Amino acid sequence: MFYMAFLTHASVMTDQLVIPESIYSSSQQPVSLSALVWKRFKRHRLALISAGVLLCMTVLVFAAPLSQYTSTEQDPTNKFAQPSSEHWFGTDELGRDVFTRILYGGQVSLAVGIFSTLISLFLGVVVGALSGYYGGWIDNLLMRITDTFLIMPVVFVLILFSALLRELPALADFRNSVWLVIIAISVFAWMWPARIARGLILVLREKEFVSASRALGANDFRLIFLRILPNSIGPLLVSATLEMAYAIITESGLSYLGFGVQPPTPSWGNILESAQVHVYRAPRLAVFPGLMIFITVIAINFIGDGLRDAFDPYVVREK
Repeated sequence: MFYMAFLTHASVMTDQLVIPESIYSSSQQPVSLSALVWKRFKRHRLALISAGVLLCMTVLVFAAPLSQYTSTEQDPTNKFAQPSSEHWFGTDELGRDVFTRILYGGQVSLAVGIFSTLISLFLGVVVGALSGYYGGWIDNLLMRITDTFLIMPVVFVLILFSALLRELPALADFRNSVWLVIIAISVFAWMWPARIARGLILVLREKEFVSASRALGANDFRLIFLRILPNSIGPLLVSATLEMAYAIITESGLSYLGFGVQPPTPSWGNILESAQVHVYRAPRLAVFPGLMIFITVIAINFIGDGLRDAFDPYVVREK
């Protein structure tokens, strides 16, 4: 009797109760990680705008072959021409189209940024993963190697390393190769991703899902690369954006000092280097490549800031 009376009373209360629609809305259904990250990333307006700017710049840069000029085409009768409909950024001291050279230079700078980031991130993640997961003497050995690379004066070592690579007889045919610059930067840029990966794995290896996978018979390779690292993707992506910005600035600095990509192959750094002689006569020759470096680096930093917020597990849920 009491049970029947309770059910009758509950049904009356339910009839009078207004149930919020949001409880049954589709927004309350489980969503994938990618959808959640994209939803959070869109809230960061500067990161979203920066992603659009970087995408447009990348498409424009790699569409450089569609230009009516080439990066080395000279017109001695049209030196230091002002910006016009024929030459959007004017011409340089040899009559070359500055806009076309900046586009071709962007190909080099972005390629260096992308590939050196991928290589350094791969090396850093492997070293950090092995160090954090196994610990002991492996951790001590790998971290002391990492510390040794961290205390090196990077700019001076990069100059020396780049110069030595160009003097090797076996690399005589690749002395002006972009890959030499990519290798030089990657060798001295993997340490911070290694530190980040090690710290993340030291925490995640003690979690219940790792213990459960180990109890089910998962081997070390599966635990590290298929269980732990996928749960560390957020901080590693943020680190990758910082690495890419660092690589672009480093390549520009090396090319500016004459130890990076060598002429006639254009890059934003060696365009700046050739423009410094004419900075008073034609300051725009230095302004345009410098502006491209600034826009690219600041856009990448804003994207990294947006990714950090998007992958933050402690973000406050909006009502």
